Amino acid sequence: MSSASKEKSSTVHARVVELLRLEAAAIEHSAVRLDPDSVSAAVSMIGNCPGKIVVTGTGKSGVIAQKIAQTLTSTGTVAIYLHPSDALHGGLGVVASGDVVIALSNSGETDEVLALMPPLKAREVQVLAIVGDLSSSLARHADVVLEASVDREACPLNLAPTTSTTVALAIGDALAMTLMESRGVTEADFAVNHPAGRLGKRLTLRVGDLMQESPSVDLGTSWLEVVRTISKYSLGAVTVVNDDGHLVGIVTDGDLRRTIERSADDGLAGLTAEQMMTTGPITTTKATLAFDAMRLMEDRPSQISVLPVIDEGGQCVGLIRLHDIVRSGL
Repeated sequence: MSSASKEKSSTVHARVVELLRLEAAAIEHSAVRLDPDSVSAAVSMIGNCPGKIVVTGTGKSGVIAQKIAQTLTSTGTVAIYLHPSDALHGGLGVVASGDVVIALSNSGETDEVLALMPPLKAREVQVLAIVGDLSSSLARHADVVLEASVDREACPLNLAPTTSTTVALAIGDALAMTLMESRGVTEADFAVNHPAGRLGKRLTLRVGDLMQESPSVDLGTSWLEVVRTISKYSLGAVTVVNDDGHLVGIVTDGDLRRTIERSADDGLAGLTAEQMMTTGPITTTKATLAFDAMRLMEDRPSQISVLPVIDEGGQCVGLIRLHDIVRSGL
């Protein structure tokens, strides 16, 4: 890279860092400016809402409103986003008495948002405003106001909503997390609303959801039949059960190879599953979390790739492979 290119790269980097610090400072200033009583009233209003939370805003504030609604919903507070224009043309039907509306507007003078205030008041709906101007029309109409003012936007023209939307989003996140904590939301509760995410899968996906049909043989099964059974099911192992169907051992591909290696050429004919199997194998149950089963296979000096699945009575009901768990996205 030439010296000119390096200088340009350094200048660009410095400008990006400067703007990031500008936005970070705006959030810090917002934390200082927030009125404690207003914050407490806002959390109480949302937390005690008997209905749902409706978040509204237009333009960039509308995008932030959508994010706040999604964050609230995913963390235990039912919320929806409603565009002010849609609300004025029939969408207001989703708002009912007892709901709480969170209205976002940096100027506090957004026409569409202000037009919502009279019909919301007629429905006895409480309004929480997140605004950049405490003397604005929206602030005067609201029941509770949170200040989201900024000294300037990150935009070099001080026009494009940048720092102001960052502050509004940060306030929305802080409200959502405070409510989440007050409701005692646990990881398991969070996972219920995020079943497709990695955390959700770790806390909800169980061995019974992923296990394979159990290919089982009895103690006297010949080594050749064991090989055929392993090949038929393509799971890399077969379980060995007694006459009552209780698990007594497992024969894996590795067990098979090691047995053959230590047997003389003329000693294979009489080999049985009992002689080849690993006795007392590590097992799991259908109700075990798949993530815990994966840890059971991996967190050991010698990793194993398959676990027999047994029921409460010790009956073998299936096999689960490390490959099945990994493929599920855990």
